[in-house]
Amino acid sequence: MTIGMIQIVGLALGFTSAMVGGVFLSFSDFIMRGFAQSDEVSAIDAMRGLNRTVLRSVFLTSFLGLAPLTVGVAVYAGSALTYAAAATYLVSVILVTIGGNVPMNEKLDKMDKNSDEAKVYWKVYLKSWTRWNHIRTVGAFITSILFLVAALYLGQ
Repeated sequence: MTIGMIQIVGLALGFTSAMVGGVFLSFSDFIMRGFAQSDEVSAIDAMRGLNRTVLRSVFLTSFLGLAPLTVGVAVYAGSALTYAAAATYLVSVILVTIGGNVPMNEKLDKMDKNSDEAKVYWKVYLKSWTRWNHIRTVGAFITSILFLVAALYLGQ
């Protein structure tokens, strides 16, 4: 059996979405917990730094690039698995990021890190941002599984 281009693309999307999920998992598993052990000002500073750094990263290219690629492959392949993968990624990763994590990041960025308001918000941010991130993590891994399974079935 030869592997066709659609299978290669499906595998690439599966592995890339797994990588995105792995980055999110790092935040949920230990980065945010590490920040929770720091004082609020240091944690706010570190999170703001990460949020600015991610804007110029390979991760962001992969994260954003997956959105149109998942849709394109879903439409081209026309399989239920690829449609499910694209829908999962768009809803649980892209929409959650746009509607949950990014607004929280923007609010945190605008605050005076030394203010009482920022210190109080940080506690809310830490829990809520991480909950949203759990959704992104699971969504990216489900997307990965769906694309990897689809790549196997599309080759038959």
